[in-house]
Amino acid sequence: MVRASTRVIGNDAENLALQFLQQKGLMLVQRNFQCRLGELDLIMRDHDCLVIVEVRYRSGRSLVSAGCSVDHRKQQKLIRSTALFLAWSRRFANWPLRFDVIGIDADTHNAVSIEWIRDAFRPADAAL
Repeated sequence: MVRASTRVIGNDAENLALQFLQQKGLMLVQRNFQCRLGELDLIMRDHDCLVIVEVRYRSGRSLVSAGCSVDHRKQQKLIRSTALFLAWSRRFANWPLRFDVIGIDADTHNAVSIEWIRDAFRPADAAL
């Protein structure tokens, strides 16, 4: 069996997460915002709130669920990348902000479960 590349798997996971969130009523603002500090997978609107979504995929061989894999270091990268996004896109600068995680776990038979962790973490300071 041929394994799909990490990029293809990641893109498929983001597509699945985007579809899931849109079914829940969120609207896409931007996808894959890249800056020197990292990347924001999905930037969404939930009514009048800007939502930064980190999409994590784990296969059945992983011991840690996808949703639990966003550690403090990754959170800090997301917060700093979000600050650059807000500087770049001033129209969202004063919007309420939330950081969500979509965890996609696939078992050994490729059955997929989706875990949506709303407000998964908050910036320690009020910089955002």
